[in-house]
Amino acid sequence: MSSTSFSFYPQPEDRRRFLTRLTLASALFAAPGAFAEALTRTPKQAEGPFYPDKLPLDTDNDLILLNDSLTPAVGEVTWLTGRILDANGNPIRNATVEIWQCDAKGVYLHGKSNAAAKRDANFQGFGRFITGSTGEYLFRTIKPVAYPGRTPHIHFAVKFKGRDKFTTQCYIKGESQNDRDGVLRGIRDAKARESVIVAFAPMTDSKAGELAATFDIVMGFTPEA
Repeated sequence: MSSTSFSFYPQPEDRRRFLTRLTLASALFAAPGAFAEALTRTPKQAEGPFYPDKLPLDTDNDLILLNDSLTPAVGEVTWLTGRILDANGNPIRNATVEIWQCDAKGVYLHGKSNAAAKRDANFQGFGRFITGSTGEYLFRTIKPVAYPGRTPHIHFAVKFKGRDKFTTQCYIKGESQNDRDGVLRGIRDAKARESVIVAFAPMTDSKAGELAATFDIVMGFTPEA
């Protein structure tokens, strides 16, 4: 199935509300270069040691359900979206966005992760999405949790043809452990640091208690025409 297709099946009313939310967000940046002067370049961060050492057979944008399984992963279901933008605020299409994170038990999809034998086998742990003309990506995943030594976060990699991979991380707004996280505190510029901290907020009227988060990634270049 194409990575830009919806491969998951939430309750119809929740999906409609979320897609409406995406449409409104897209309209804000509909004009090329809109609000470019207000954009902050997303800081690059280390990939970390737990990029999957063996990719799952299922690498789509739904990390909650594996293949045709009916058993969902444990955790607070979160719809994670955002846009990949160039330095002028224009959307970048055909960018491959990858995310990876630990499961609700704090275990990564990696053989050397803490307590690897206890990993939630129903959590995909890794996903991919290719952006279209709007530069937007979408994942269904879980709200990140902490693991030893780190505040909750989600890893991102953005890949473009002819350019080096860009890696960063996003964090939860209001998380008490943020102030003690060495990786996050390593971003010295306060505005840049704030740009990777996003709200994980309840979706309006979601009967399942799902969350939504938006993380735009602003690159420091403008693609050649």
